[in-house]
Amino acid sequence: MKELKTLKEKGLLRDIKDRESSQGKAIIIKGREYINFASNDYLGLSSHPKVIEGAKKAFERFGGGGGASRLLSGGTVLHEELESLIADFKGTEKALIFNSGYSLNTGVIPSISNESDAIFSDELNHASIIDGCKLSRAKKYIYRHKDTEHLKELIKDVKAEKKIVITDGVFSMDGDIAPIKDICRLCKDEGAMLYIDDAHATGVLGRGKGTLEHFGIKPEPWIIQMGTLSKALGSFGAFVAGSCDLIEWLINTSRSFIFSTSLPPSVIGASIEAIKIIKKDISLIDNLWANRNKLAQALNESGFNTGKTETPIIPMMMKDIESTIKLSSELMQKGIYAPSIRPPTVKTPRIRLTVTASHTDEDIEILLRALKDFTF
Repeated sequence: MKELKTLKEKGLLRDIKDRESSQGKAIIIKGREYINFASNDYLGLSSHPKVIEGAKKAFERFGGGGGASRLLSGGTVLHEELESLIADFKGTEKALIFNSGYSLNTGVIPSISNESDAIFSDELNHASIIDGCKLSRAKKYIYRHKDTEHLKELIKDVKAEKKIVITDGVFSMDGDIAPIKDICRLCKDEGAMLYIDDAHATGVLGRGKGTLEHFGIKPEPWIIQMGTLSKALGSFGAFVAGSCDLIEWLINTSRSFIFSTSLPPSVIGASIEAIKIIKKDISLIDNLWANRNKLAQALNESGFNTGKTETPIIPMMMKDIESTIKLSSELMQKGIYAPSIRPPTVKTPRIRLTVTASHTDEDIEILLRALKDFTF
């Protein structure tokens, strides 16, 4: 079809490179090993022995798939245990598990808003938030990235029964952190709800608890926190944490929860162990930040444009699509996996590096040496 041909001509055609190994700081693709700088497995928990054992035990006890939705017979006592662990971890009354971060945002946002409400969304929010807002019947207002003054102007000018501010905690392509303290203050002053997507903050910021803990803010009934089990926790799925009334409402109204088969018990068992690990010991998080700071500092000293990153997501901004693809290809030839990120995912092409707790000093040095050889 001509549309595919157009994508190819513009250097925007994507392909899939499936690995032949477990997730981790090193992966195997088509028989060759690569140092992996494209994983959201920030703490290396996807291959942690306790996480694997948790999955095995759950599989042996409860079998393979969920078999039905939670509202029918799909849930197990492990699902309830995980939700209790999450609520305790995030400091909320209750929590509810969804099948993915995407299904959560597209299920929760329409559920908590209606045609009398107004949603205020950061312009760089994740695609799942954008789609969740589109599915909502509320009026939508986009504020400039992290611009709380613009947000304030919009909130004050708009009349609505309920006002909801939605933001990523950590922005997935730029690695910067939302000004949650200022946004919280504004929401409190204006009587607005705050919805935080902590997909890339859970297990990373605030001793793993996320952006509220990072800024020293206590959870409130008007704050909704979501997060994923699939990134720093090394498993799969997502959760929303908040008040008892919120969770009960979502159980009864959120279509992506009601009409989805529950997550398999093995996934739940893995997630339980992952949360237990980071609640007990934050050394993996300390290792993650040590690696992050080392790589970010070295890239900046070498003259690379890493934008406004503040987290283990470190973008290397490129001048055009051609040079982005070229750099990614040359890195792969040198045994480093770092795919190019291009429009329409982002406006500015980049190599999105993600460093993890599992990377060694040698891994980082190999990457830095490879980058020195690249001619821009």
